[in-house]
Amino acid sequence: MSNHAELFPSIGAVAEETEKLIGSTVSRNTTLSSCSEQEQEERVAFSDTVEPAEDDDRPVQEIESLCMTCGEQGVTRLLLTSIPFFREVVVMSFRCESCGLSNNEIQSAGSIRPEGTVYTVRVLSREDLDRQVVKSASCTVSIPEFELTIPALRGQLTTIEGMIRDVVSDLGADQPLRRIENEAAYNKIQTIIDGFKEILADDEDEDEETGAGKVKVRKASEKDIAFTVRLDDPAGNSFVEFVDSMTDPKWNMRTYHRSRQQNIELGLVSGDDPDPSKESKAGDKFAAEDVGRIGGGLEGENEEIYVFPGTCSSCGHPLDTLIKKVNIPYFKDILIMSTNCDRCGYRDNEVKSGSAISPQGKRITLKVEDREDLSRDILKSETCGLAIPEVDLVLQAGTLGGRFTTLEGILDQVYEELSEKVFAASDSNSDDGAFEKFLKRLKQVKSAEQPFTVILDDPLANSYLQSLYAPDPDPNMTIEIYDRTWEQNEELGLNDMKVEGYEEDADQETRSSVVTLSKEEQS
Repeated sequence: MSNHAELFPSIGAVAEETEKLIGSTVSRNTTLSSCSEQEQEERVAFSDTVEPAEDDDRPVQEIESLCMTCGEQGVTRLLLTSIPFFREVVVMSFRCESCGLSNNEIQSAGSIRPEGTVYTVRVLSREDLDRQVVKSASCTVSIPEFELTIPALRGQLTTIEGMIRDVVSDLGADQPLRRIENEAAYNKIQTIIDGFKEILADDEDEDEETGAGKVKVRKASEKDIAFTVRLDDPAGNSFVEFVDSMTDPKWNMRTYHRSRQQNIELGLVSGDDPDPSKESKAGDKFAAEDVGRIGGGLEGENEEIYVFPGTCSSCGHPLDTLIKKVNIPYFKDILIMSTNCDRCGYRDNEVKSGSAISPQGKRITLKVEDREDLSRDILKSETCGLAIPEVDLVLQAGTLGGRFTTLEGILDQVYEELSEKVFAASDSNSDDGAFEKFLKRLKQVKSAEQPFTVILDDPLANSYLQSLYAPDPDPNMTIEIYDRTWEQNEELGLNDMKVEGYEEDADQETRSSVVTLSKEEQS
């Protein structure tokens, strides 16, 4: 572990070591300048006879490299360091003194992560532009408000402001040519450039040279800064800095399973290998077995997997929806539906009850005290509402649909839906930061940084929360069975539903209609 720390010191430790080297160099030069010429010659001669150990202790390693522009020798500097709350990286910088060419790049020093990552940052103030960004060679950056997507190209260690300045520089380089060849493309790209220039404006108004002469460029105010930066890296080797802690309401991270095409692009799967999704019915059965393992499968006739063909709601590609009936211990039978598109990577799962309608409703209350409680399985049906009184969170029935996941998983889904949709739909500055404070409290809750209470209220009793002490009572969980009100039955459509004796009602309606017709004939 110590060797690992010596090989990849943190950025802070590298900065301190560099400062010490600079300080010692300045001190040495100052001492030499104060000595006589004879003493200076003696000290320099003595230092030359001693083999310095600077190459081993120096934080930045230098290697002579060929410049691909002029063919002369340049210098590549390598820095092995670790970024806090992230992982080890290698920062590379090349410079050629002959032609002036310089560039920098960053590469991950670790292995490809088992899942891809998506980082989302809502930039609402000028301070947010200073967030550090690690962009790997496989990372795609998008800014939806400007309809801008930066494709995966090369690794980069920068800030959000530095990344935007690079975009402005790259897009503006070919603008004069676009203005002649394609004016429509020029105007659209110029709109993006102008929008970014307003965000990057200095504190004071600047004079800008245009075709009509010099004009004043207005400085950007706080309200002008409101956009979203999203980093999507299938390799999981990118990162965006959060403020204070991971409960930062403007920052969010989620993971996802890579598609087959992404695995091919990363070199993890050969493109010549057969696609498992096209392996006729045998491949479908193996995929369906993964569905059956959720909650434990039934025996006998319930082991069958049903496959229904359909189309992907994201890309329109044909796909199959797998449905399996499973049993949750100490609960009831449910139907799990799983959809997976191998072309675009779209995944979805939904849960529905496989049993009769319960005569009474159920209310489950759980007191969460530590992170172990977040791993409990939870089944939230379409008719179930969820509430967390400590953060004033109330989800009405139907929100998120039917879900079978863990408590941590469903809280992550709630946070992602609220942070992305609500931030995009309105200006969060108008509520004096109240929504940001709510998201921060919600992040603390979903990380179990403080005790909280989860309440599931399902009038149809089709929801479930795992008990760690089953079949014995769970001391942190309370289950209440109650009678539904007439209003609840009306909303569920149960008041007009009759499953027994409906044949007699049908015969009675037929006889009454015959009597009515006979009376009309007599009249």
